[in-house]
Amino acid sequence: MGTLSAPAPSVGTAFPALVTPDERVLDLRTALDRPDLTVRGVLEAWTKVLPELHRLAGDGSLARRPLADFRVHAPIEPRQVFQSGANYRQHVIDLHVAHRDPDDGRSVAEARAEAAALMDRRAAEDLPYVFLGLPSAITGPYDDVVLPAWAEKPDWELELAAVIGRPAHRVPVAEALEYVAGYTIANDLTDRATVFRRDMPQIGTDWLRSKNAPGFTPLGPWIVPAASIGTPDDLRVTLKLNGAVKQDESTADMLFDVARVVAYASQSARLLPGDLVLTGSPAGNGMHWGRLLRAGDVMDATITGLGAQRTRCVAEEA
Repeated sequence: MGTLSAPAPSVGTAFPALVTPDERVLDLRTALDRPDLTVRGVLEAWTKVLPELHRLAGDGSLARRPLADFRVHAPIEPRQVFQSGANYRQHVIDLHVAHRDPDDGRSVAEARAEAAALMDRRAAEDLPYVFLGLPSAITGPYDDVVLPAWAEKPDWELELAAVIGRPAHRVPVAEALEYVAGYTIANDLTDRATVFRRDMPQIGTDWLRSKNAPGFTPLGPWIVPAASIGTPDDLRVTLKLNGAVKQDESTADMLFDVARVVAYASQSARLLPGDLVLTGSPAGNGMHWGRLLRAGDVMDATITGLGAQRTRCVAEEA
């Protein structure tokens, strides 16, 4: 399920669509006889609408158009975006080793062993690290990403995003996935140079500036129903930069799985239909490779069963 419109120059109103694996499009406004329907509207009635979507997907008599006839937008306009940090075991171990004190006399193997023990203890005893992003940072899965002139170290962070299907507040871990309608792909771009405040280091991280420039969260292309994915605990997360693989990891490496992250976010906030819960990024970011994003770069991102997005980086116009 996604949000489409007629391509330029005859751009029309964006509409919710059912997109089949053979890349055929069914306009859900017509199919469900709801002219004003949006993807959020579908999610707000998810329990009732999901059986209808299954029926429509299998009905070969309905008129469909080729996906190539349309522009693909971000599949949802969420009201809230919950983001997770430091949630992949190998990623955090790599950071721990890379940023250890230069005077640390231990070998890399010893430092990694210590970090691994810390991560195992954190997964068993601690809580996920969740903060808020802005919906205005979201852009489509094939849109250009504008790199702001002030962003000195723009980096990629491919993530599995859970899409909430019904209001969730203080839900237990064992029930958390029941509130997830489906999954999509998010690339949570970050300017590494502005993550930490230089003027007031005691404040800590500045996620507003480092992560929320317009277009810094390419999203989609589709929301795939949770039932079609099955368990989200072993999906392959792969990002290529100009054709070279940079991130390639399973969601099995998460310290806190999707259910724990969703349940944790719901303890403080009320999650609403269409909200996004991003689940963190695996190892292989630009800082690891010593290669940050620049104008002309092309990112290809895939997650098992969720399709693929391709975004090109462009410089901000003066």
